[in-house]
Amino acid sequence: MELGLVGLGKMGGNMRERIRRAGHTVIGYDRNPDVADVHSLEELVGKLKGPRVVWVMVPAGAATQSTIDELAELLSPGDIVVDGGNSRWTDDEKHAVELGIKGIGFVDCGVSGGVWGLENGYALMYGGDAENVSKVQPVFDALKPEGDFGSVHAGKVGAGHFAKMVHNGIEYAMMQAYAEGWELLEKVDSVTDVREVFRSWQEGTVIRSWLLDLAVNALDDDEHLDKLRGFAADSGEGRWTVEAAIDNAVPLPAITASLFARFASRQDDSPQMKMIAALRNQFGGHAVENKK
Repeated sequence: MELGLVGLGKMGGNMRERIRRAGHTVIGYDRNPDVADVHSLEELVGKLKGPRVVWVMVPAGAATQSTIDELAELLSPGDIVVDGGNSRWTDDEKHAVELGIKGIGFVDCGVSGGVWGLENGYALMYGGDAENVSKVQPVFDALKPEGDFGSVHAGKVGAGHFAKMVHNGIEYAMMQAYAEGWELLEKVDSVTDVREVFRSWQEGTVIRSWLLDLAVNALDDDEHLDKLRGFAADSGEGRWTVEAAIDNAVPLPAITASLFARFASRQDDSPQMKMIAALRNQFGGHAVENKK
C-alpha cells in the first residue's frame, strides 16, 4: 500500500525504512529538506492515490495540531489520518471529531521501540473504529516485531495513546527501581563490581528485562556513570499517567514517586532538603552543612 509519513526524525525516519523493507510505498515529508521526499504537505497528499493514509509522527501538542489542521484541508472524505506521536489521548478525541466532520477517519497509535525499532520492530497500541484500523493494518503489520505479539487494537479512539501513556508510566517506575538499586550498590564498600552484579541479573532472575540490558550497556560505556549529570527530563506522559490516576481514583505510588524523582533531579540545591535539614537541626540538633 501507499503511505504518507509526516516527520522523519529518529523514529519516523527508521519507520519509513522498515515499512519500505516490507514492500510498501512511503512518501515522507519533513521540514528538513535533506531527509524529505517532498517539500510540502500539499505535495505529499498530491502524490498519494485515494483513499489516502497519512501517518503523523511529529511532537505532541501544537505541532501535531497544526499538521492535522492542514491535512484536514488537503485530504478527502474516506482518507485516514494516523497520529503516531506521543499525543495525549484527550487530543485524539478532539482530532477524531474535527476530521470526522469532513469525512476523514482518524486512528491514534502509541509507538514504542526507539532507535532499536528499525531492526527489532515497534510495539504498537492503536485505537479507533475497526473499519479505519483495517485500512492501516498492512502498515501496522510491517512495523510490528516478528511473531504473534507486539501489536494491539486497544479500543476506541484515544485507547492507543492511553495504553502507551500507561506503558511509559510503568517504564518510569522500572527505571527508577534500577537506578535506586544501582546507587545503593555503588554506595557500599562490600560490593566491588556493581557493573558485573547488574550483568549477572540478565539471566535467571525475575528482574531481567530489556531495560536491564540497556543499563548494562550504559555501564559498559561508562562504568560509574561519571560522564553524566544527574538530570532526567520527563516527556509529559508520566505526568498524564498520574493525572489520569487521580481522575480515576487509582493509586499509583511507584509511578508517582518516579515522576517526582525526575523533578528532584533538576535541583542542584534542593529547597525541600534545605527545610528538612533546618527542621532536623531544630528538633534534634542534627548538624547542617552551610554553603561555602
